[in-house]
Amino acid sequence: MAAATTLPSSQPGIAPVFDCQSCGACCSYSAEWPRFSTEDDAQLDRIPEQYVAADLSGMRCDGVRCSALSGEVGKSTACTIYEMRPDVCRACMPGDDECLMARQALGFSTV
Repeated sequence: MAAATTLPSSQPGIAPVFDCQSCGACCSYSAEWPRFSTEDDAQLDRIPEQYVAADLSGMRCDGVRCSALSGEVGKSTACTIYEMRPDVCRACMPGDDECLMARQALGFSTV
């Protein structure tokens, strides 16, 4: 599997910035991760039904990959419901613990 792009930091001693649109690891490493927890009914109603798990607990996954993720992981990816994505997805930030955990699980660089 190809490693996702890591953009160099512009300042020495600052961690690299990971490019989400060339990665997709956080959306494709665990069917248990994209779970609903803090969303209100109005937020959940905005997510298209075809992307919601049958038990309504979170995003529907195809294997371990979120069904709303398009593209090729490690090359070029995008969230097809980015503007209405759940809170857990909004909370995951490039280079944070969840990002690094997902990258490591897929064999991508974490430095």
